[in-house]
Amino acid sequence: MKERDMLSRRGFLGTAALVSASAVSGRVQAASIPEAPLMDKMTMQPPLHPTSGPDYRPVVTLNGWTLPWQTNGDWKEFHLVAEPVVREFAEGMRANLWGYNGQAPGPTIEAVEGDKVRIFVTNKLPEHTTVHWHGMLVPNGMDGVGGVTQPHIPPGKTFVYEFELKTSGTFMYHPHSDEMVQMAMGMMGMFVVHPRDSSFRPVDRDFVFVMSSYLIDPGTYLPQVSEMTDFNMWTWNSRVFPGIDSLPVRLGDKVRVRMGNLTMTNHPIHLHGHHFAVSCTDGGWVPESAQWPETTIDVPVGAIRAFDLIADNPGDWAFHCHKTHHAMNSMGHEVQNLIGVSKKDLAKAVGKLAPDAMVMGSTGMAMGAMEMPMPDNTLMMMTGSGQFGPIEMGGMFTVMKIRKGMARDDYRDPGPYKNPEGTVAYEVDATGDPIPSSSKPKAMPHDMEGMKGMEMKE
Repeated sequence: MKERDMLSRRGFLGTAALVSASAVSGRVQAASIPEAPLMDKMTMQPPLHPTSGPDYRPVVTLNGWTLPWQTNGDWKEFHLVAEPVVREFAEGMRANLWGYNGQAPGPTIEAVEGDKVRIFVTNKLPEHTTVHWHGMLVPNGMDGVGGVTQPHIPPGKTFVYEFELKTSGTFMYHPHSDEMVQMAMGMMGMFVVHPRDSSFRPVDRDFVFVMSSYLIDPGTYLPQVSEMTDFNMWTWNSRVFPGIDSLPVRLGDKVRVRMGNLTMTNHPIHLHGHHFAVSCTDGGWVPESAQWPETTIDVPVGAIRAFDLIADNPGDWAFHCHKTHHAMNSMGHEVQNLIGVSKKDLAKAVGKLAPDAMVMGSTGMAMGAMEMPMPDNTLMMMTGSGQFGPIEMGGMFTVMKIRKGMARDDYRDPGPYKNPEGTVAYEVDATGDPIPSSSKPKAMPHDMEGMKGMEMKE
């Protein structure tokens, strides 16, 4: 990680009080609180390889990073700072959230089964907080439930959590203080514990992300934290398509994808072009004899699911939530269905009141090529473009890009897939003969042909 991606917190921490998460302050032997790095990039950072201890294949976090640590005797020491942040969901939209170390969600924490970890948590929020280690087996006083297992961490204070990592697997972290507000504001992250035996279930590429949902009214910047059902931004690592990283994969690699769900609903996550095996939950590894094949795996609320696959089918493969409105941005749930309805009279009436308005929907809602006035800080419902035209997606959607010849730690987007000649769907005439692409008429953007005339003609 480059120095310019980090920000020292020594000045702030010099005045912070240090207490333990439970009555074990005598056990804290830190010579000094480790600095808390700050990430200012929106794209996936390179894997953070271990420099000591057991070897493992590190994860990469979609649009995220792994939190560095320092070694202090037998302990690995990390430092999380809970604080207000600004997160870009995609180009053209930012949100005022709460998170950790400059981003929401916070950085992924990585360690090894059997490690002793010491995690300092500094509170720079305007209210108290805690951290719960979701799915992890820890001493009761380190579980992070404010008022039950520890005092809440007041603003300006630093608490420390200490525990040994009993099991490997994929876990999450999030507050158990004012949980409705703090999680709705983006406070969460992933915690990956690698097996001590590096020969246990090894993979070549290991991706991780956490799912969160928000209601942010068009033109505004702040989530509605009391919302329970009517969300309009469905995110992976608080990013939406086209702002979500692709998953670059070398042809033939064994790939693991770990997904945490801290939204208010389940998500059936679907990968095109491959079958995969469900390999892990937040309760542990699924025995190989009990794994089952899937192309879609439902991730329940408050759970993680991981799947493994062999990337043996080259191409650009869609990877998304199969709840269709979760693959859209700024989705309004009260949009009327006007398919088959003439818009002529309506368009004239609307045009008198708002000359720039568009009356849409009589033939569908496709809008990938449309341009229309929008409130500031608002994304189109469907957007993005590819080599064959508009993609018309949003929300929880990205692409796994499988290519030959990629380097081991190369996670750069390789660009569009070059399909072998004769392997792309094509248009035919009435006799079934292919129509040359040069003779095809250029279509108007869907649902726009004649629209302006319809609005203005008397």
